[in-house]
Amino acid sequence: MISMPFLVPTLPVLSEGALRALRWCAVVWMVGIGIRTTPPHLLADELPPPRALSAPGESTIPLPLSGRLPPSISPDIGSLPAIESLPPVISPGPSQGPVVLDMPYESMPSESDGYLVPGAGFPEGFDDLWASRPWRWQLMPNNLIYTSYLAGPKEARIGSVVYEDSTPPPYASTGQEGWLWDTTLGGRASIARYGSDPTLHPQGFEVQIEGAAFVRLDPQDDRDLRSADYRFGVPLVYGVGRWQTKLAYYHNSAHLGDEFMIKHPTFPRTNYYRDCIVWGNSYYLYDWMRLYGEVGWAFFKDGGAKPWEFQVGTELIQARPTGGRGAPFLAVNGFSRQELDWGGNVCVQTGWAWRGRRSEKLYRIGFEYLYGSDPQYQFVYKNQNRAGIGMWYDY
Repeated sequence: MISMPFLVPTLPVLSEGALRALRWCAVVWMVGIGIRTTPPHLLADELPPPRALSAPGESTIPLPLSGRLPPSISPDIGSLPAIESLPPVISPGPSQGPVVLDMPYESMPSESDGYLVPGAGFPEGFDDLWASRPWRWQLMPNNLIYTSYLAGPKEARIGSVVYEDSTPPPYASTGQEGWLWDTTLGGRASIARYGSDPTLHPQGFEVQIEGAAFVRLDPQDDRDLRSADYRFGVPLVYGVGRWQTKLAYYHNSAHLGDEFMIKHPTFPRTNYYRDCIVWGNSYYLYDWMRLYGEVGWAFFKDGGAKPWEFQVGTELIQARPTGGRGAPFLAVNGFSRQELDWGGNVCVQTGWAWRGRRSEKLYRIGFEYLYGSDPQYQFVYKNQNRAGIGMWYDY
Protein backbone atom coordinates (compact mmCIF):
# COMPACT_ATOMS: atom_id res chain seq x y z
CA MET A 1 0.00 0.00 0.00
CA ILE A 2 1.24 3.45 -0.90
CA SER A 3 1.04 5.96 1.92
CA MET A 4 0.10 9.56 1.15
CA PRO A 5 1.09 11.58 4.22
CA PHE A 6 0.42 14.81 2.36
CA LEU A 7 -3.36 14.06 2.51
CA VAL A 8 -3.47 13.83 6.35
CA PRO A 9 -3.95 17.22 8.00
CA THR A 10 -1.35 18.13 10.55
CA LEU A 11 -2.81 19.25 13.89
CA PRO A 12 -0.97 21.89 15.85
CA VAL A 13 0.72 20.70 19.02
CA LEU A 14 -0.60 22.58 22.08
CA SER A 15 1.52 23.14 25.11
CA GLU A 16 0.38 22.11 28.60
CA GLY A 17 -0.31 25.75 29.54
CA ALA A 18 -2.54 26.24 26.48
CA LEU A 19 -4.57 23.14 27.35
CA ARG A 20 -5.10 24.38 30.93
CA ALA A 21 -6.26 27.74 29.58
CA LEU A 22 -8.81 26.07 27.30
CA ARG A 23 -10.16 23.99 30.19
CA TRP A 24 -10.66 27.13 32.35
CA CYS A 25 -12.43 28.91 29.46
CA ALA A 26 -14.87 26.00 29.12
CA VAL A 27 -15.63 26.05 32.87
CA VAL A 28 -16.27 29.81 32.84
CA TRP A 29 -18.50 29.49 29.75
CA MET A 30 -20.64 26.76 31.39
CA VAL A 31 -20.99 28.74 34.63
CA GLY A 32 -21.94 31.86 32.65
CA ILE A 33 -24.76 30.00 30.89
CA GLY A 34 -26.10 28.78 34.23
CA ILE A 35 -26.07 32.25 35.78
CA ARG A 36 -27.69 33.90 32.74
CA THR A 37 -30.58 31.43 32.58
CA THR A 38 -31.23 31.38 36.35
CA PRO A 39 -32.44 34.58 38.08
CA PRO A 40 -29.97 35.71 40.75
CA HIS A 41 -32.56 35.32 43.52
CA LEU A 42 -33.29 31.71 42.48
CA LEU A 43 -29.85 30.16 42.65
CA ALA A 44 -29.73 26.61 43.97
CA ASP A 45 -28.70 27.57 47.48
CA GLU A 46 -31.37 30.32 47.75
CA LEU A 47 -34.49 28.61 46.36
CA PRO A 48 -37.65 29.54 48.30
CA PRO A 49 -39.78 26.81 49.85
CA PRO A 50 -42.34 25.25 47.48
CA ARG A 51 -45.58 27.24 47.13
CA ALA A 52 -48.94 25.67 47.81
CA LEU A 53 -52.19 25.95 45.87
CA SER A 54 -55.36 25.70 47.88
CA ALA A 55 -58.80 25.58 46.33
CA PRO A 56 -61.97 26.26 48.30
CA GLY A 57 -62.84 23.27 50.40
CA GLU A 58 -59.62 21.40 49.49
CA SER A 59 -56.41 20.68 51.33
CA THR A 60 -53.20 22.47 50.55
CA ILE A 61 -51.28 20.83 47.68
CA PRO A 62 -47.53 21.42 47.48
CA LEU A 63 -46.12 22.49 44.15
CA PRO A 64 -42.95 21.07 42.60
CA LEU A 65 -39.82 23.19 42.36
CA SER A 66 -40.55 23.99 38.73
CA GLY A 67 -43.66 25.99 39.72
CA ARG A 68 -45.84 24.12 37.22
CA LEU A 69 -49.08 22.37 38.11
CA PRO A 70 -49.44 18.65 37.61
CA PRO A 71 -51.86 17.73 34.82
CA SER A 72 -54.51 16.69 37.34
CA ILE A 73 -54.65 20.11 39.06
CA SER A 74 -56.36 23.16 37.58
CA PRO A 75 -56.74 26.50 39.39
CA ASP A 76 -60.11 28.07 40.17
CA ILE A 77 -60.26 30.71 37.41
CA GLY A 78 -63.13 32.54 39.11
CA SER A 79 -60.98 33.19 42.19
CA LEU A 80 -58.14 34.76 40.17
CA PRO A 81 -58.11 38.50 39.40
CA ALA A 82 -59.38 39.51 35.94
CA ILE A 83 -56.68 40.28 33.39
CA GLU A 84 -57.39 43.25 31.14
CA SER A 85 -55.50 43.04 27.87
CA LEU A 86 -53.86 46.17 26.52
CA PRO A 87 -54.18 47.31 22.90
CA PRO A 88 -51.27 46.42 20.63
CA VAL A 89 -48.47 48.94 20.64
CA ILE A 90 -46.81 49.75 17.33
CA SER A 91 -43.09 50.19 17.53
CA PRO A 92 -42.14 53.73 16.56
CA GLY A 93 -40.57 53.95 13.15
CA PRO A 94 -38.33 56.57 11.60
CA SER A 95 -41.26 58.94 10.96
CA GLN A 96 -43.56 57.86 13.78
CA GLY A 97 -43.37 59.04 17.35
CA PRO A 98 -44.00 56.94 20.43
CA VAL A 99 -47.50 55.73 21.22
CA VAL A 100 -48.94 57.59 24.22
CA LEU A 101 -52.01 56.18 25.96
CA ASP A 102 -53.10 59.33 27.73
CA MET A 103 -56.70 58.26 28.34
CA PRO A 104 -58.70 55.01 28.64
CA TYR A 105 -60.03 53.38 25.52
CA GLU A 106 -63.83 53.47 25.04
CA SER A 107 -65.26 50.11 26.07
CA MET A 108 -67.51 48.00 23.87
CA PRO A 109 -71.26 48.02 24.58
CA SER A 110 -72.34 45.12 26.75
CA GLU A 111 -73.78 41.97 25.25
CA SER A 112 -77.00 42.67 27.16
CA ASP A 113 -77.77 45.33 24.55
CA GLY A 114 -78.72 42.40 22.33
CA TYR A 115 -77.42 43.72 19.02
CA LEU A 116 -73.73 42.92 18.95
CA VAL A 117 -72.28 40.81 16.17
CA PRO A 118 -69.38 38.60 17.38
CA GLY A 119 -66.08 39.99 16.23
CA ALA A 120 -67.46 43.34 15.09
CA GLY A 121 -65.92 46.56 16.30
CA PHE A 122 -69.23 48.39 16.58
CA PRO A 123 -72.82 47.47 17.41
CA GLU A 124 -74.81 46.39 14.40
CA GLY A 125 -78.49 45.68 15.02
CA PHE A 126 -79.54 45.23 11.40
CA ASP A 127 -82.39 42.80 12.11
CA ASP A 128 -84.71 45.34 13.73
CA LEU A 129 -83.65 48.90 12.96
CA TRP A 130 -86.25 50.42 15.29
CA ALA A 131 -85.89 48.25 18.39
CA SER A 132 -85.61 49.98 21.77
CA ARG A 133 -82.04 50.01 23.05
CA PRO A 134 -80.36 51.49 26.10
CA TRP A 135 -79.94 55.28 26.20
CA ARG A 136 -76.82 57.00 27.47
CA TRP A 137 -74.90 60.22 27.06
CA GLN A 138 -72.60 60.30 24.02
CA LEU A 139 -70.15 62.92 22.83
CA MET A 140 -69.86 63.24 19.03
CA PRO A 141 -71.45 59.90 18.09
CA ASN A 142 -70.76 58.33 14.73
CA ASN A 143 -74.20 58.73 13.13
CA LEU A 144 -77.29 60.97 13.02
CA ILE A 145 -80.86 60.78 14.29
CA TYR A 146 -82.13 63.24 11.65
CA THR A 147 -80.30 62.92 8.33
CA SER A 148 -80.13 65.34 5.40
CA TYR A 149 -82.73 65.12 2.64
CA LEU A 150 -81.18 63.28 -0.29
CA ALA A 151 -82.65 65.52 -3.02
CA GLY A 152 -82.73 68.73 -0.98
CA PRO A 153 -80.89 71.45 -2.95
CA LYS A 154 -79.78 73.27 0.23
CA GLU A 155 -78.72 70.33 2.40
CA ALA A 156 -75.23 70.26 3.92
CA ARG A 157 -73.11 67.45 2.44
CA ILE A 158 -70.32 66.85 -0.07
CA GLY A 159 -71.67 66.72 -3.61
CA SER A 160 -71.04 67.76 -7.18
CA VAL A 161 -73.33 67.90 -10.21
CA VAL A 162 -72.48 68.73 -13.84
CA TYR A 163 -75.61 69.59 -15.80
CA GLU A 164 -77.01 71.35 -18.87
CA ASP A 165 -79.52 74.16 -18.36
CA SER A 166 -81.87 74.94 -21.25
CA THR A 167 -83.06 78.31 -19.87
CA PRO A 168 -81.45 81.68 -20.77
CA PRO A 169 -78.51 82.87 -18.65
CA PRO A 170 -79.20 85.45 -15.91
CA TYR A 171 -77.54 88.28 -17.90
CA ALA A 172 -79.61 87.66 -21.08
CA SER A 173 -83.24 87.19 -22.04
CA THR A 174 -82.68 84.75 -24.89
CA GLY A 175 -80.50 81.76 -25.66
CA GLN A 176 -79.55 78.81 -23.49
CA GLU A 177 -77.36 78.69 -20.43
CA GLY A 178 -75.51 75.52 -21.42
CA TRP A 179 -73.26 73.56 -19.08
CA LEU A 180 -72.76 74.52 -15.44
CA TRP A 181 -71.05 72.87 -12.48
CA ASP A 182 -72.57 73.06 -8.98
CA THR A 183 -70.59 71.77 -6.00
CA THR A 184 -71.51 71.49 -2.32
CA LEU A 185 -68.71 71.44 0.23
CA GLY A 186 -69.91 70.76 3.76
CA GLY A 187 -71.49 68.26 6.07
CA ARG A 188 -73.72 67.51 9.04
CA ALA A 189 -72.52 65.98 12.31
CA SER A 190 -73.76 65.13 15.78
CA ILE A 191 -72.19 67.00 18.69
CA ALA A 192 -73.94 65.40 21.68
CA ARG A 193 -76.70 62.85 22.22
CA TYR A 194 -78.65 61.30 25.02
CA GLY A 195 -79.98 58.18 23.36
CA SER A 196 -79.15 54.83 21.82
CA ASP A 197 -76.11 54.00 19.72
CA PRO A 198 -76.86 51.43 17.01
CA THR A 199 -75.15 51.61 13.67
CA LEU A 200 -78.34 52.70 11.89
CA HIS A 201 -81.21 54.92 13.06
CA PRO A 202 -80.24 55.92 16.60
CA GLN A 203 -82.94 57.31 18.87
CA GLY A 204 -82.98 59.98 21.54
CA PHE A 205 -82.20 63.69 21.93
CA GLU A 206 -79.39 65.16 19.84
CA VAL A 207 -77.60 68.43 19.10
CA GLN A 208 -76.28 68.65 15.54
CA ILE A 209 -74.22 71.13 13.60
CA GLU A 210 -74.32 71.70 9.84
CA GLY A 211 -72.59 73.94 7.34
CA ALA A 212 -71.85 74.10 3.64
CA ALA A 213 -70.73 76.27 0.75
CA PHE A 214 -72.80 75.93 -2.44
CA VAL A 215 -70.51 76.94 -5.30
CA ARG A 216 -71.34 77.38 -8.99
CA LEU A 217 -68.64 77.31 -11.68
CA ASP A 218 -68.98 78.04 -15.39
CA PRO A 219 -66.98 75.36 -17.27
CA GLN A 220 -67.67 77.10 -20.60
CA ASP A 221 -66.02 80.33 -19.43
CA ASP A 222 -62.66 79.38 -17.88
CA ARG A 223 -64.50 77.72 -14.97
CA ASP A 224 -65.21 81.15 -13.51
CA LEU A 225 -66.85 81.38 -10.12
CA ARG A 226 -70.37 82.56 -10.82
CA SER A 227 -71.88 82.52 -7.33
CA ALA A 228 -71.62 80.96 -3.89
CA ASP A 229 -74.17 80.49 -1.10
CA TYR A 230 -73.09 79.83 2.48
CA ARG A 231 -75.14 78.05 5.11
CA PHE A 232 -74.63 77.35 8.79
CA GLY A 233 -77.12 75.79 11.19
CA VAL A 234 -77.71 74.14 14.56
CA PRO A 235 -80.55 71.55 14.62
CA LEU A 236 -81.99 70.22 17.90
CA VAL A 237 -83.30 66.74 17.17
CA TYR A 238 -85.50 64.13 18.83
CA GLY A 239 -86.25 60.70 17.43
CA VAL A 240 -88.09 57.64 18.70
CA GLY A 241 -89.03 54.59 16.65
CA ARG A 242 -89.66 55.46 13.01
CA TRP A 243 -90.37 59.14 13.70
CA GLN A 244 -87.90 62.02 13.98
CA THR A 245 -88.40 65.75 14.48
CA LYS A 246 -86.10 68.76 14.55
CA LEU A 247 -86.19 72.38 15.63
CA ALA A 248 -83.34 74.16 13.89
CA TYR A 249 -81.78 77.52 13.21
CA TYR A 250 -79.87 78.27 10.02
CA HIS A 251 -78.30 81.28 8.31
CA ASN A 252 -78.02 81.41 4.51
CA SER A 253 -76.36 84.20 2.54
CA ALA A 254 -75.79 84.58 -1.21
CA HIS A 255 -72.71 86.06 -2.91
CA LEU A 256 -71.85 86.87 -6.51
CA GLY A 257 -68.57 85.55 -7.89
CA ASP A 258 -65.71 88.01 -8.52
CA GLU A 259 -65.03 86.79 -12.08
CA PHE A 260 -68.72 87.03 -12.95
CA MET A 261 -68.92 90.63 -11.66
CA ILE A 262 -65.84 91.63 -13.66
CA LYS A 263 -67.24 90.20 -16.91
CA HIS A 264 -70.79 91.46 -16.27
CA PRO A 265 -70.37 94.74 -14.36
CA THR A 266 -73.95 95.87 -15.00
CA PHE A 267 -75.51 92.76 -13.47
CA PRO A 268 -77.44 93.79 -10.31
CA ARG A 269 -76.08 92.04 -7.24
CA THR A 270 -78.71 90.83 -4.75
CA ASN A 271 -77.92 91.09 -1.04
CA TYR A 272 -79.96 87.99 -0.25
CA TYR A 273 -79.76 86.41 3.18
CA ARG A 274 -82.09 84.85 5.72
CA ASP A 275 -81.87 83.75 9.36
CA CYS A 276 -84.51 81.11 9.73
CA ILE A 277 -86.20 78.91 12.36
CA VAL A 278 -87.18 75.50 10.96
CA TRP A 279 -89.48 72.79 12.27
CA GLY A 280 -89.18 69.50 10.41
CA ASN A 281 -90.62 66.00 10.73
CA SER A 282 -89.53 62.71 9.19
CA TYR A 283 -91.20 59.31 9.21
CA TYR A 284 -90.09 55.93 7.80
CA LEU A 285 -93.17 54.25 6.39
CA TYR A 286 -90.96 51.25 5.57
CA ASP A 287 -87.32 50.61 6.36
CA TRP A 288 -86.50 51.70 2.82
CA MET A 289 -89.05 54.54 2.44
CA ARG A 290 -88.87 57.92 4.16
CA LEU A 291 -91.43 60.75 4.09
CA TYR A 292 -90.60 64.23 5.38
CA GLY A 293 -91.84 67.80 5.52
CA GLU A 294 -90.70 71.03 7.14
CA VAL A 295 -91.67 74.66 7.49
CA GLY A 296 -89.29 77.59 7.95
CA TRP A 297 -89.81 81.16 9.13
CA ALA A 298 -87.14 83.84 8.59
CA PHE A 299 -86.97 86.39 11.42
CA PHE A 300 -84.09 88.32 9.80
CA LYS A 301 -83.91 88.69 6.01
CA ASP A 302 -82.96 90.93 3.08
CA GLY A 303 -82.57 90.95 -0.71
CA GLY A 304 -86.20 90.22 -1.48
CA ALA A 305 -86.50 87.29 0.94
CA LYS A 306 -89.84 86.78 2.66
CA PRO A 307 -90.47 84.86 5.87
CA TRP A 308 -92.08 81.54 4.93
CA GLU A 309 -90.74 78.48 3.14
CA PHE A 310 -91.98 74.88 2.89
CA GLN A 311 -90.25 71.66 1.91
CA VAL A 312 -91.61 68.13 1.37
CA GLY A 313 -90.19 64.97 -0.13
CA THR A 314 -89.65 61.24 -0.11
CA GLU A 315 -86.69 58.87 -0.35
CA LEU A 316 -86.52 55.22 -1.43
CA ILE A 317 -83.16 53.67 -0.59
CA GLN A 318 -81.67 50.52 0.93
CA ALA A 319 -81.76 50.90 4.71
CA ARG A 320 -79.00 48.41 5.56
CA PRO A 321 -75.36 48.07 4.45
CA THR A 322 -75.19 47.47 0.72
CA GLY A 323 -71.78 45.87 0.38
CA GLY A 324 -69.70 46.43 -2.71
CA ARG A 325 -72.58 45.86 -5.12
CA GLY A 326 -74.59 48.85 -3.90
CA ALA A 327 -78.32 49.35 -4.44
CA PRO A 328 -80.61 51.67 -6.43
CA PHE A 329 -82.19 54.79 -4.93
CA LEU A 330 -84.84 57.37 -5.81
CA ALA A 331 -85.36 60.75 -4.10
CA VAL A 332 -87.85 63.56 -4.79
CA ASN A 333 -87.87 66.99 -3.12
CA GLY A 334 -90.24 69.95 -3.48
CA PHE A 335 -89.31 73.44 -2.22
CA SER A 336 -91.78 76.35 -2.05
CA ARG A 337 -90.97 79.95 -0.97
CA GLN A 338 -93.16 82.93 -0.22
CA GLU A 339 -91.02 85.41 -2.18
CA LEU A 340 -91.78 83.42 -5.34
CA ASP A 341 -95.55 83.63 -4.81
CA TRP A 342 -95.36 80.08 -3.42
CA GLY A 343 -93.51 78.84 -6.44
CA GLY A 344 -90.21 77.00 -6.10
CA ASN A 345 -88.52 73.97 -7.59
CA VAL A 346 -88.76 70.20 -7.80
CA CYS A 347 -85.62 68.06 -7.75
CA VAL A 348 -85.48 64.35 -8.67
CA GLN A 349 -82.43 62.14 -8.17
CA THR A 350 -81.97 58.49 -9.04
CA GLY A 351 -79.00 56.20 -9.38
CA TRP A 352 -76.87 53.82 -7.32
CA ALA A 353 -75.91 54.06 -3.65
CA TRP A 354 -73.47 52.44 -1.24
CA ARG A 355 -74.04 52.45 2.52
CA GLY A 356 -71.28 51.69 5.02
CA ARG A 357 -71.39 48.77 7.44
CA ARG A 358 -70.21 50.54 10.59
CA SER A 359 -71.97 53.87 10.14
CA GLU A 360 -74.74 55.58 8.19
CA LYS A 361 -72.24 57.08 5.76
CA LEU A 362 -73.76 57.06 2.29
CA TYR A 363 -72.20 57.53 -1.15
CA ARG A 364 -74.34 57.97 -4.27
CA ILE A 365 -73.86 58.50 -7.98
CA GLY A 366 -76.63 59.10 -10.47
CA PHE A 367 -78.86 61.39 -12.48
CA GLU A 368 -80.42 64.65 -11.31
CA TYR A 369 -83.24 66.71 -12.82
CA LEU A 370 -84.36 70.07 -11.41
CA TYR A 371 -87.12 72.33 -12.67
CA GLY A 372 -88.15 75.67 -11.17
CA SER A 373 -86.41 78.45 -9.27
CA ASP A 374 -82.63 78.57 -9.25
CA PRO A 375 -81.21 77.08 -6.01
CA GLN A 376 -78.48 79.73 -6.07
CA TYR A 377 -80.14 82.60 -4.19
CA GLN A 378 -78.11 85.23 -6.02
CA PHE A 379 -80.35 84.36 -8.99
CA VAL A 380 -83.45 83.89 -6.86
CA TYR A 381 -85.91 85.07 -9.53
CA LYS A 382 -84.41 83.03 -12.37
CA ASN A 383 -85.79 79.63 -13.37
CA GLN A 384 -83.81 76.55 -14.38
CA ASN A 385 -84.64 73.48 -16.43
CA ARG A 386 -81.58 71.32 -15.99
CA ALA A 387 -80.45 67.70 -16.16
CA GLY A 388 -77.07 66.19 -15.40
CA ILE A 389 -75.04 63.62 -13.50
CA GLY A 390 -73.61 63.91 -10.02
CA MET A 391 -72.17 62.32 -6.92
CA TRP A 392 -73.12 62.89 -3.26
CA TYR A 393 -71.57 61.84 0.04
CA ASP A 394 -73.33 62.11 3.42
CA TYR A 395 -71.57 61.56 6.73
